[in-house]
Amino acid sequence: MTKRILLLVTLILQFSFLHAGIVILNGLTHSYKIENGKVYKGKIAIENTGTHPQSVKLFLQDFTYHADGTNNYTAIKTNKRTNGEWIKLNTNLITLKGKEKTEVFYEITVPNQIIDPGSYWSVLIVEPVEDIKPSDQKIGVNISSMIRYAIQIITDFETEQAKPDLKFESVKVEKEEGRQTVKIAIANNGNLYCKPTASIEIYNRKTGEKIGTYSSLTMGLLPSTSKIFPIDISKVPPDKYNATIMTTDEEENAFALNVELEVKND
Repeated sequence: MTKRILLLVTLILQFSFLHAGIVILNGLTHSYKIENGKVYKGKIAIENTGTHPQSVKLFLQDFTYHADGTNNYTAIKTNKRTNGEWIKLNTNLITLKGKEKTEVFYEITVPNQIIDPGSYWSVLIVEPVEDIKPSDQKIGVNISSMIRYAIQIITDFETEQAKPDLKFESVKVEKEEGRQTVKIAIANNGNLYCKPTASIEIYNRKTGEKIGTYSSLTMGLLPSTSKIFPIDISKVPPDKYNATIMTTDEEENAFALNVELEVKND
């Protein structure tokens, strides 16, 4: 009986994966440099990779995130730097046939006067709509997998008068997926979106000899948000070290911090 149930769940999961195959073709971050009173046009390219028709709804939300892992999706105007009210979609609901591609268009109408220079943003949620068809003949547990996308629409105003302000919130060494990893929490306390990279230089505490330099991936960081920038240091032997942590954005703005670091056997 147990084998039959597992087989039924496997088949349902496989069917659901084939059924729901919505993907975004042109990226999850759309950025614009804007001016007062101007109109900017954009589009979202969507494909249904599955074999069955799929309805998709689209709507705007405000969005923030923090290094503790929280992601906040809220109503437009919750965030004081939202641009959600400037954006108008040409549709809020589409239906794609199997293997069909389409484009949803939007317009950003910038107000005649923006007071504060810097970045304004919201996210466009693209969410498959599951058609519920009740049937008395269904037996067992019906499991479906539906993936929603959050596409950031970022508008930068008078960037020459704005800047990011990156701060280190915490530094921890933890084991992640079997590898020793430095987890650096970085906050952007400024008013401009940026794409920083974190790096760490590790030195022998007794001799001062440089052990190596290790870097994170580059990630986007919105104003008043924070993220964990993980760095793999699994090649560093267990010991206590001195280290210099640095973060640099695409404009070569650099911030540094000296720390003591302990790499354990565990």
